[in-house]
Amino acid sequence: MEFLLPYIERIEKAIQQFNMPQSPANLYEPFTYMMNLGGKRVRPAIVLMAAEAFNADLNTVEPVALSVEVFHNFSLVHDDLMDDAPLRRGQTTVYKKWNPNIAILSGDVMLVRAYQLIEQVPDAYLAPCLRLFNKTAIEVCEGQQFDMDFESMTEVSVNDYIEMIRLKTAVLLGASMQMGALMGNATLEQQKHLYAFGENLGLAFQLQDDLLDAYPESDAVGKQIGGDILSNKKTFLLLTALADANAAQNQQLNHYIFNGYAGSNDEKLREVLAVFNAIGVKEKTEKLVQYYSDKAIEELAAIDIPEEKKAIFKTLTSALMNRVY
Repeated sequence: MEFLLPYIERIEKAIQQFNMPQSPANLYEPFTYMMNLGGKRVRPAIVLMAAEAFNADLNTVEPVALSVEVFHNFSLVHDDLMDDAPLRRGQTTVYKKWNPNIAILSGDVMLVRAYQLIEQVPDAYLAPCLRLFNKTAIEVCEGQQFDMDFESMTEVSVNDYIEMIRLKTAVLLGASMQMGALMGNATLEQQKHLYAFGENLGLAFQLQDDLLDAYPESDAVGKQIGGDILSNKKTFLLLTALADANAAQNQQLNHYIFNGYAGSNDEKLREVLAVFNAIGVKEKTEKLVQYYSDKAIEELAAIDIPEEKKAIFKTLTSALMNRVY
């Protein structure tokens, strides 16, 4: 997403200038390691992008953008531990490289650092920034808890899943948009629409992520097909299939997903995808992705700013919705 590069480069430069203490090393080295693992930096770039749309001073907004990125990485450190994930961005996760206790404590100090960055916000914006940040942080934790709960639940509805991804993923995109607008003195009405734009875009993004896992584009080189299916993850695709399956299809899905199937991965993928195809899961997911993408554009249209200022938001929508991996 080349149009975000100026913002991303600014964020990368600021991260490299973090002046972290040297001791205790096992507290601060994991912090630096995690922040230097890379990532797309989309969320902090969105803060800056939204702020610039409202003519804010990016020097003033930068700490807010960094706070969002540090918070996001804090959540990933703890999520990796909870998910027992060995890799993050192709590298060893913090708890694997050090140990679980260090991951917990280093993650904690990352969260504190996120608040220290917000402290740099001018007084006029500090209270509303903190309110939005705190609300979002709690919602992200709620989303992660729902996601973990779903692993052991035998019945999860499609609506449950949509609410989980809204909390775990979409609200941080919405908050990133709103924080930037807030720092640019946008009206509450403008902030509301921009938050809804980001939230709906986040929902569309996550649903498309589910779709690309099972149905990757032909040029998505190196992407494992069906990783969510192989790990029995309750995605929108699986939950839709379970909701719409007939008796025979339901039995087939239960055999491969819930009854401890230990056969070949190729067979599991082939048979589960055959059920998905018979039910039309791909088309139903594409329809919902389009629904949330359209809702995002509707919210953008309702924002009272010049059309040329909206162009970059439309470019962002197109870039996220037309990706192949």
